Amino acid sequence: MAIISPSRRVRRTPFTPGVEAAGVKGYTVYNRMLLPTFFESVVADYHHLKNHVQVWDVACERQVQVRGPDAARLMQMLTPRDLTRMEVGQCYYVPMVDETGGMLNDPVAVKLAEDRFWISIADSDLLLWVKAVALGYRLDVLVDEPDVSPLAIQGPQADALMARVFGDEIRAVRFFRFGLFNFEGRMLPIARSGYSKQGGYEIYVEGGDIGMPLWDALFKAGEDLQVRAGCPNLIERIEGGLLSYGNDMTRDNTPHEAGLGKFCNTTSAIGCIGRDALLRVAKEGPVQQIRALAIEGDIAPCDRPWPLLAGGKKVGQVTSAARSPDYGTNVAIGMVRMTHWDPGTAVEVETPDGMRRAVVQEKFWI
Repeated sequence: MAIISPSRRVRRTPFTPGVEAAGVKGYTVYNRMLLPTFFESVVADYHHLKNHVQVWDVACERQVQVRGPDAARLMQMLTPRDLTRMEVGQCYYVPMVDETGGMLNDPVAVKLAEDRFWISIADSDLLLWVKAVALGYRLDVLVDEPDVSPLAIQGPQADALMARVFGDEIRAVRFFRFGLFNFEGRMLPIARSGYSKQGGYEIYVEGGDIGMPLWDALFKAGEDLQVRAGCPNLIERIEGGLLSYGNDMTRDNTPHEAGLGKFCNTTSAIGCIGRDALLRVAKEGPVQQIRALAIEGDIAPCDRPWPLLAGGKKVGQVTSAARSPDYGTNVAIGMVRMTHWDPGTAVEVETPDGMRRAVVQEKFWI
């Protein structure tokens, strides 16, 4: 198998020594950083995630920091979600769009103060877009990438592990909110969030020097909880309908096509750059949209879009797919045209191994 050649363009993280010691077997490159893809195997990691607790190096979720008197104005210009009621201590899932309404990213925004935000981004050069908007509109704001590396704690035993390291008060943090918690004299923002449906936290580690001390402390505290190193799991995220920017949707798609219309308050998100375009989309409705699909037969890994066919004509594409041990079928995410997106609709998928029957599902599995 080919390897990723070391380069300054592909950055290690503060947790890479721990990831390597844990026996990582696969990486991808995400925001020019290493992101583990599996340890024992995708299936073994999947079962462990659903039953125990894992520590994920997700330092690749880089932060775009926006601070200054015009910070709130700039944030609203970037997203069609209404941010006027966002409070300090809250995290918002915020689709970010360009002037055509096309999605540039689907990050989590973290409000640290009235004039300071972090945008925890998916894989794209959002920093450059944000800087350009700030410059073009001559906003009184600073935009940069701080030295912040998220570490995710995910799984049914996440509460127990975090309480041992940060105290029982961590349990009081509500979903998509964060609190400040001490580790070795440093106050770290910790949010109840994460890229799985198993529950957990994301620790925003400021300063790479405490990366491995925190990693080691979590593993020492979780020995009897069967804690392991892990990473976002392909099977579990598809079961939960967790979308991957660059895979399941791109700049060619609007939030409505990605099933994110509920995060588009186009009548109240005054100032959003793509608002006018999205108003038209909201009025007319999308002609294609993300759907869950169950695919029959054996399939190879989905490393490129697979055409979705009906009667020999293309009606969409499958963007993510994997065999689910718990549900006994191939679970998939696809972009499907409105003529064929109703639950129960039978379609065909053109995979590298041949045609496979598939059925549109009413909802995702978890």
